[in-house]
Amino acid sequence: MWLALETSSDRASVAVGRPGEVLTEVSLDGARKHAGALPRLIEEALDQAGAELAALTDVVLGDGPGSFTGLRVGAAVAKALIRTRGLAFHTTPALACVAWSAGASPTDRVLAVANALRGEVYAGEYRFPEGRVEVLQEPTVWLPERLLADCPVPDVVCGILPNGLAERLAEWSSGRHPRIVRGVATAGALLALAARRGGVTRISDPAGWEPRYGRPAEAQAKWERDHGRQLPDTPGHLR
Repeated sequence: MWLALETSSDRASVAVGRPGEVLTEVSLDGARKHAGALPRLIEEALDQAGAELAALTDVVLGDGPGSFTGLRVGAAVAKALIRTRGLAFHTTPALACVAWSAGASPTDRVLAVANALRGEVYAGEYRFPEGRVEVLQEPTVWLPERLLADCPVPDVVCGILPNGLAERLAEWSSGRHPRIVRGVATAGALLALAARRGGVTRISDPAGWEPRYGRPAEAQAKWERDHGRQLPDTPGHLR
């Protein structure tokens, strides 16, 4: 039995099942609620699935980029379960889950985006041929103008677009425009991707692993601005 945890956005979600099969999924909106609510969501998902904690063999976690606090909470809970229960650990980028939520065809190029704040976006591009996941562009931080200038026009753009970005997508003028789908990463998508070749990565050293935050926390960014120098990055930053 697998436990899936996704906490990279304002929505925390937990699913119980197996690769390609979701037995139950529960969620809660509100980024500030993640820390207190995640253990309860896990209990609720297990109860709905009629499963015990002892039945779990694997944990799969959305590893960002996204909310610094949300990712820290998800990582802490996952590591605690892995350490105490001896579970196998897998991760996949949260943007891959966002792309999967678009329900695209196997040939569609799906650009998943999320608000990175400070006028930037996280973006990663994927395709989902039969039975596998194809990464066309690894998740990274973009200025919207560079994204529009440097990326070929995708078939689908999926995510929660920052204010003004949807309108700017019209600047992609290659004779066609991408279909825009609103979507977020979910724990159920993690289990779906786990069934596909290249969908998840097995982490051999969970203790030394850190999420891909995408950028420093706001507190670190403020400190760096105030002091005029950078602190060493936490492992996992996309810089």
